[in-house]
This record gives sequence, structure tokens and C-alpha cells, in this order.
Amino acid sequence: MKNLKNIGRVLFAVPFGILGLNHFFMKDYYLGMVTSFIPGSGYTILVVGIILILVSVSIILNKYIRTACITLAILLALFIVTIHIPNIFVKENSTIAMIDLMKDTALLGCALLIAGLYGSKEKIKVD
Repeated sequence: MKNLKNIGRVLFAVPFGILGLNHFFMKDYYLGMVTSFIPGSGYTILVVGIILILVSVSIILNKYIRTACITLAILLALFIVTIHIPNIFVKENSTIAMIDLMKDTALLGCALLIAGLYGSKEKIKVD
């Protein structure tokens, strides 16, 4: 069972690290997603990339998982509110935006679930 937990944790984290790297290599692509009311869009993309990489490394190394997953959940919630929901109302993007909204909502739930699983430090009583 512990192997499944470790494999699941790593499989959950690796894509976020890759997405974080993509924020540096494909910055122009992400600039097209950023809504106009987000200040410093170029820098914001790089900061998000750094956060995604740090969260991924933290989860893979099994360090500060609760903090990393809560940070990731907040980031995903921000993506939902600032990117996916506004794009639902753009006719050309509405289908993809709805799919991305559902995907990020599921990932947000998984991040909170992992934070809850790794955050409980209950002491075991020894009689």
C-alpha cells in the first residue's frame, strides 16, 4: 500500500513540474491565456512557473507536502477563477474552457485530499 501512495504522489507531482518548466520555455503561449486585469502578466507567468516547479519538487521529495498541496490548490483555484471561467463566455473557447475547468477542479480536489492525507500527524498510542 505504501508503494501505491509513493507512486501516486510522484505521478501527481511530475506533470506540475513539467508545466512549470513550460512557463519558461513557452512564455508567449501562456501570455495569450492571461486575462487583462492580471498585473505584470509576463512576470506573473514566470512566478507561476517557479511555484509549480517548487510544489512539484516538494511533493516528489516528500517534504512539506501539506504546504505544497495547499499552495497548489490555491493556484488551481486562481486558474479556475481568472482563466477558465472567463473563457467559458468566449464562444470560440467555451468547450475547451469547460474541460479545463473540470480538470483543474478535479486536480484541486486531489491536492486538498493529498494535503489532508499527509497533514495528519496523529500520535499512535502504545499500551
